[in-house]
Amino acid sequence: MSNREIPETSPSEQSEAFSLAVDGMGGDGAPDVVVAGLAIAADRHPGMRVLLTGDEAKLRPLLARHPKAEAICTIWHTDESIPMDMKPTAALRVRKSSMRLGMDAVASGKARGVVSAGNSGAMLALAKIVVKTLPGISRPAMAAISPTIKGDVVMLDLGANVVCDWRNLVEFAVMGEAFAKAVLGLPAPRIGLLNIGSEELKGDEKLRIASEVLRESPLASQFHGFVEGHDITAGTTDVVVTDGFTGNVALKTGEGALKMATTLLRQVFSRSLVAKLGYLLVRPGLERMKEWLDPRRYNGAVFVGLNGVVVKSHGGTDAEGFAAAVDVAMDMVTHGFNDGIRERLSHMGALLSHQQSVAEREPAVIAS
Repeated sequence: MSNREIPETSPSEQSEAFSLAVDGMGGDGAPDVVVAGLAIAADRHPGMRVLLTGDEAKLRPLLARHPKAEAICTIWHTDESIPMDMKPTAALRVRKSSMRLGMDAVASGKARGVVSAGNSGAMLALAKIVVKTLPGISRPAMAAISPTIKGDVVMLDLGANVVCDWRNLVEFAVMGEAFAKAVLGLPAPRIGLLNIGSEELKGDEKLRIASEVLRESPLASQFHGFVEGHDITAGTTDVVVTDGFTGNVALKTGEGALKMATTLLRQVFSRSLVAKLGYLLVRPGLERMKEWLDPRRYNGAVFVGLNGVVVKSHGGTDAEGFAAAVDVAMDMVTHGFNDGIRERLSHMGALLSHQQSVAEREPAVIAS
């Protein structure tokens, strides 16, 4: 199928909306990686329907080579795309880019979510302007899944908001809990606030206020309290909440530590014949560890707090990695991710409003 213009979706046709809009031209390996990834995802999600935005002349031959992807895709043609180095302000002016059409599809109800491996800054800017923020959420955040010794952990914010206040952190906790439920399948995810210590007196004012609010909220039974950096990989909690500056530093530090460990292991096992023989003995275990820590399994950062599902794939991923990002988006769409956020916020509205009024009228009382 191919449509150059997708008709408007009426309220009575919402069930017929596309499962996802996918930016066919975003990412270092696009469009080849995108189409190959959709072919893999098609096997995992029977019934998935994809609105594939991009240059039909480039997409059509690729779909012909991947019949599983072709069977689920409708092309929405555009010959415009957003380069990986384009500034967000410039990207906003490209009204018919493949990324913009995907966002437009979600905003209009033609698709329930969007996936792109394109320019991160442009994607966040477009998501805020086109898809818009959920009512009750002051700022969207970036969330992703990381491995721990006990399973997986959801971390947010990972860079969308460098500076945050206590309300942002509480909202991140709400969104992180909904994300862990939808994607990790956890019925009652445990939540921790990242801090310089686990003691209640540690940290700055915004952390202490956020902690107090969460302890009085409907999430109180799931709130673990403050966690430290080592708790992230220890799996102390299922959700780790922090500001975007700290979260991004923690994420990049973890990635760097993993690369260092991999490099050191390679050096150790290549130093001598005995070391190489030792590698052969432990190879099955190392292969299992490599599979568990494979970054492609964790591809798919999510901009949470928006009026639709918006998933950012790593720009340099391969087909398996892109399929993992599609998996994340489909889990969120299927399990009503945003409905979970709306429900939590409806139960926390009075508490947040009260704390906000106290913060505005009596800052000295809060500080004490």
